[in-house]
Amino acid sequence: MEQPLGRAVGNALEVAECVETLKGRGPKDLESLSVELAAWMVHLTGAAPALDAARSRVRDALASGAGLERFRRAVELQGGDPRVCDDPAAVLPRARDAVVVRSDRDGRVARLAARAIGHAGMLLGAGRETVDGTIDPGVGFVFHKKVGDPVAVNEPILTVHAGPSSRLDAALARLREAITVAPEAPPRRPLVLEVLA
Repeated sequence: MEQPLGRAVGNALEVAECVETLKGRGPKDLESLSVELAAWMVHLTGAAPALDAARSRVRDALASGAGLERFRRAVELQGGDPRVCDDPAAVLPRARDAVVVRSDRDGRVARLAARAIGHAGMLLGAGRETVDGTIDPGVGFVFHKKVGDPVAVNEPILTVHAGPSSRLDAALARLREAITVAPEAPPRRPLVLEVLA
């Protein structure tokens, strides 16, 4: 994984992004990979004779709203609040603070190192550093730029959502290491490199 999938990193932020994807308004890379994974599951169960037919069924479920309704039902069955499907911001936890990370130069985003970004998220509280650590579901990042996108000096690259127990300075330092802006974009790589059957 050479960059985060979609635009959100962090528990509540990712749930909100998934709901938007189920409504047909999510990031294209997240939608494409989700359709591919779901299509394989539909095909492997025998519900569709060919992978192309399975992809078509999955895309139809997205377009019709059936996918969102299935998610709503899953949330209800697990005791969650199904209103998350209508207005995630009204239901999901939010971080206390937001800090914008801006580009220090003109160019193109050449790298968003996923491992370093994951470590920065853990420093905020989006993941556990130790087994008994506490997770803050409201913290994380929202990316305004992805690898290959043009960026101008002082333009936002991402917004950090931090909570009271976040190690914000350490997370920001890690994010600065993770982001590279260069004169040229790297060659675009396929989202799925290989399917192991």
